[in-house]
Amino acid sequence: MRLKGKRVLAAVDAEFEDLELWYPVIRLQEEGADVVFAGAEANKTYIGKYGVPATSTIAFNEASTDEFDGVLVPGGWAPDKLRRYPEFLSFIKEMDKQKKPIGQICHAGWVLISAGILNGKRVTSTPGIRDDMENAGAIWHDEPVVVDGHVISSRRPPDLAPYGKAFADALAGR
Repeated sequence: MRLKGKRVLAAVDAEFEDLELWYPVIRLQEEGADVVFAGAEANKTYIGKYGVPATSTIAFNEASTDEFDGVLVPGGWAPDKLRRYPEFLSFIKEMDKQKKPIGQICHAGWVLISAGILNGKRVTSTPGIRDDMENAGAIWHDEPVVVDGHVISSRRPPDLAPYGKAFADALAGR
């Protein structure tokens, strides 16, 4: 229970990649972390690409970085929606400023691009957004997981085991 007392915000919106949300959430919960789902609206059920639901507890405009130790951004098509919420981008920017763990996988890199926090960072993502990541100033690597300080990135579902471990390790180290 090395993560007991740690609180993580997991962002949700329609068509999140089911495994990329739920695998890290369950792993963190197994280690004692409290994971809170946040979306554009509180108490709304969002459906993943493959039909698995996730219900937000709070809205982005209710989330304070002072109350969270880390943030998870899943992939799928949700990141294209998540990056359109100024409140969530402000949350990501503040988490970055405070050097709290930011986990992103697959297309979630789009959110970090829109938050403007990737310049000079070593990252990975789905190869489909490599150009986007590099154009935002990131140094892209084709590896299962890349850790650059407090930013933990991964490519896709087959990389979930090392991604989940790396994020949990970063959270435990705070």
